[in-house]
Amino acid sequence: MAVAPNILICDDDPVVHESLSLYLDNDNFTHSDAYDGKESLEMAQATKPDLILLDVMMPEMSGLDVCREIRKTMATPIIMLTAKGEEIDKIVGLELGADDYIVKPFSPREVIARVKAVLRRFGDTPKPSSVLSFTGLEINLNNYSVKSNGESVPCTPKEVEILYLLASHPGQVFGRDQILESVWGIDYNGDSRTVDTHIKRIRQKITYDNAPWSIQTIYGIGYKFEVS
Repeated sequence: MAVAPNILICDDDPVVHESLSLYLDNDNFTHSDAYDGKESLEMAQATKPDLILLDVMMPEMSGLDVCREIRKTMATPIIMLTAKGEEIDKIVGLELGADDYIVKPFSPREVIARVKAVLRRFGDTPKPSSVLSFTGLEINLNNYSVKSNGESVPCTPKEVEILYLLASHPGQVFGRDQILESVWGIDYNGDSRTVDTHIKRIRQKITYDNAPWSIQTIYGIGYKFEVS
């Protein structure tokens, strides 16, 4: 019998916990509960949940800071819970490595549907042959690691996924919307700076003098990985 996925609910509102717990239980999920940012980070590191529902505004430590810390060591899927109209929280959350976001007030049914969709996407990530190798560059999607010029490069999961997407199709141009939809799995209508920021960080981390490959900007369209 398959083990039920464990969801970590991180929110300082007991009503949110109560409503989400009821629907998670009905759909045969298990769940843990954290009520402030510090507790959320500690429980994420200790329990290794299958997915984290993470509120942006929490005492002790903001959800954005929790997301940033989690992404230093874990690739666990994260769905941010944001207040209505807080567009900047959505953008920053995605830049920090969140996999999706839901705007409050929300329907618990919508949350469960998003949880299932993100877990399905995460589970469908190809495992056996998810390693790309070029001269001076290795991208391993199995363990979310990158080596450039023989050195390990610390990258966030989203940075690895973007790099893998581009490098697995050398010469193909990807629009910003394509990258957002492929990597985050959402039809994102927000600011394209999310992609631009990730690309800038990837370049800073992996580029070295005379590297035989590069991530090129196609102005007005997007990006492509080119091998010389």
